[in-house]
Amino acid sequence: MNDPLLRVENLTARLSTPTGDRPVLDDVSFSLQRGGILCLVGESGCGKSVTARAILRLLDWPLHISPSSRVLFDGQDLGALPERGMRQVRGRDIAMIFQDPMSSLNPVKRVGEQVAETLILHRRVSWREARDRTIALFRQVGIPVPERRVRQFPHELSGGMQQRAMIAMALACDPKVLIADEPTTALDATIQAQILDLLRELRETRNMAILLITHDLGVVAEMADDIAVMYAGRIVEYGPVEQVLTSPQHPYTEQLLRSVPRLLMPRDQRLAMIGGSVPSPLDRPPGCAFAPRCAYAFEPCTADPSPPLPDTASHAASCWLCHDGPRATRGVWEAA
Repeated sequence: MNDPLLRVENLTARLSTPTGDRPVLDDVSFSLQRGGILCLVGESGCGKSVTARAILRLLDWPLHISPSSRVLFDGQDLGALPERGMRQVRGRDIAMIFQDPMSSLNPVKRVGEQVAETLILHRRVSWREARDRTIALFRQVGIPVPERRVRQFPHELSGGMQQRAMIAMALACDPKVLIADEPTTALDATIQAQILDLLRELRETRNMAILLITHDLGVVAEMADDIAVMYAGRIVEYGPVEQVLTSPQHPYTEQLLRSVPRLLMPRDQRLAMIGGSVPSPLDRPPGCAFAPRCAYAFEPCTADPSPPLPDTASHAASCWLCHDGPRATRGVWEAA
């Protein structure tokens, strides 16, 4: 296999508090191949968006990244770049679609101007050329009548149009990596499908690598090549999409899959749920962070941190139940 385009190694972020530093991300490691789609999944509060922002060095105090963390893009250590060099990477080589387009777009500037600014900054083109390129981008992402839309303000666009404008902004400089943070949140099913079709098309036509952050396992099944399941700031399971969905090894992944509604579910059957909530970084339990919510927890889980993911396995879980080998469980989809 070729060297990955993006490699994250031991990414650790801590929250500074009056009582000391608290871990928000804990030794997060994964890789993204050229033209591949990696889905980062988990409940809200698990650290998915913080991971994306840490890759682009967009974390502000009181969050800070540990010096031992490494983010390698095309062999270059992003942590060693000065801020001026990092600004050249953002938007040009690695672009990000933020979660809420309405809060990400400047409400007092026309949408076309905001996209054109990216081209002027990174491509050093004239304003007229940037405007023409913006209209072409709007047309590419499926925005109708782009000549008129570029002159409109964000509040004049629907949620789906705003999201498409954000995608156009991210694509303006032909980035090699696209980080999409919940790109279909708050959109209706039809618009969601259109956005996902667009991301697939971009992956195929541009050989673009995509890090897709979501909590929707239906999106994962449809889009992903590989999955990284995150809980309480750690990657607890990692592997190819088919293996993880049909044979989950970590209890958290198993419970996530069981909580997905199914079309043929009996009307009298209640939907499974995971009791409790993701612990705050200020109040992490000892041992495995999932132990208080886990039906399989036993003595090592409550006393010792779960073992790290092995580097050699293509599908692995950070769980004491898997420490001596994969758990013998049937796939959740078949067992349901």
